[in-house]
Order: sequence, then structure tokens, then C-alpha cells
Amino acid sequence: MIPAQFEYVRPASLDDAARALADAGEDAKVLAGGQSLMPLLRLRLAYPDALIDLDRIGPLREIRDEGDALLIGAMATHHQVLRDPLVNEHAPLIVKATATVADPAVRHRGTFGGSLAHADPAGDLPAVALALDAVFLVRSVNGEREIPAADFFVDWMTSAMEPDELLVGVRVPKLGPGWGVHYEKFHRTAQAWAIVGVACAVRRDNGAIDGARIALTNMGPVPVRASGVEESVQGRAISPDTFRSAAESAAEGTSASADLHGSAEYREHLARVLTARAMAAAAAV
Repeated sequence: MIPAQFEYVRPASLDDAARALADAGEDAKVLAGGQSLMPLLRLRLAYPDALIDLDRIGPLREIRDEGDALLIGAMATHHQVLRDPLVNEHAPLIVKATATVADPAVRHRGTFGGSLAHADPAGDLPAVALALDAVFLVRSVNGEREIPAADFFVDWMTSAMEPDELLVGVRVPKLGPGWGVHYEKFHRTAQAWAIVGVACAVRRDNGAIDGARIALTNMGPVPVRASGVEESVQGRAISPDTFRSAAESAAEGTSASADLHGSAEYREHLARVLTARAMAAAAAV
């Protein structure tokens, strides 16, 4: 199909992009990698009055060390994130999840920030951002503000950004020594969306668990932090039995949907099984 008519704007700077978005009003879309947006345009599930293309704004592709955190530019591609030495060293959970995103062609064009701003609960990166306590940096003509990951995702494909705001980067705290990470994803076919996914980080200390961060993909309209599991596993000995028993509460507080891929009960079962697997892999049991 052919997209509906729209005005195409390709700003050369972040200031120009913010002004263009403000001038376009609420019926505008931002084009980052376009791997999710373009199909929506072709099917006319989205029909903006204006399309703001960020491709020419080079600084948005930067990944830099900020001491206790990494700042990943919103326009950094998935491929760039996978290969970046800073991300591999300090945020390996992002690397593990990004490696499961779609296929190489999509990862070369799709962007880190675009995937997060899209706010699809079946996407892999929102749960990772939530588990890592990432902070989203957004900008408009009125200035910049920061939104914690816990507040960024508000509903199905809906974020806390205002219509005139751009996502410019994501600040990811470094985990530091002692942490193991894993992303466990269950999908019917290779390159498909997750039926359920689990982003997990576990800190080990003398054979016991001294901290856990777990977030679930596609268990509701937004990614969900499995706080009950995190509390249950704290201080316990690292063992498969520990992880299996703690994971029994993984589905608590979720609102899994039912669709052609499975019932809500099936997703709840997957959440428990995959959480136990993810913790065991992160702790290298």
C-alpha cells in the first residue's frame, strides 16, 4: 500500500528538529530507524501530517562514557550498539537483548532510541531499560528533561513524552563487578516478537545473591518489573532450586493478554519458567 500524504522534514541539527516538531503539532511522527514506523505508514495505521527525519543529526548516534553511566544516543543503530566496546563492557544485558532483535538487516537500520520510543510491550529493549534503571533524556524547544524508565512507559505503545518532545539519548547506569546478566526470550520462529521475554541481572557474592533486577517483556501493556522475585531471591544461596522457587511469583502483578500465540495463563507459565532460566544463566549456575 501507499502511505497517506505528509510533509517531509529532514533537519540538520537537534535545535532544528525540535523546532520542526513543535511547528508540526500533535499530528507529526519522528523517523529514527523507521523499521517499525514504515510498515505502519504503508498500512495507513499511522497517517501523520508531518514526518521529522533525524537521520542527518550525527551527535544522536554517539555512545559515550559518563563515569557511572553510559549515554547511548537515540539514533545509535542496533548494529552499532552490538559492536560498541563501552556497551559490551558496561551494559552487556543490552547487547544480549539487542542480538535477539529481528534480523541483521533490521539491526543495521533500526535504532536504539527508536525502539524504546515506539514503546511496544513486545519489544525487547523496554524491559531491559526498566531492569537497568535507565533514564531517558528528552528535548523540546522548551529545554531538556529526564524521565526514569519506570515512568517512561505508560500504556500500549504510549510513552511519557509530550507530542513536541524528542528522545535524544538514554543514560544507562553501569552495573559494576559481580553482576551477571541474561536475556531469555521465547518466540515461535526466529526473528519474531517475543511471546514472553525476561531481562535479568543478578549480583553474586560468596555463593549467595546480593541483588537482582528482573523485568518482563510482553506481560502487559508496558514492561513489568518482577519485584516479588527480586525480593524473594535476595540473600539466598545460588542454586537451581532457589531460582525455581523464587520464579513462582514472576507473574504476580502482570496483566498478560491472550492472542493467537497463547492464552494469558500460558504467558504466566512462560514468565515463571523463563525467569528461572534467566536467573540461572545470569548467575552461571
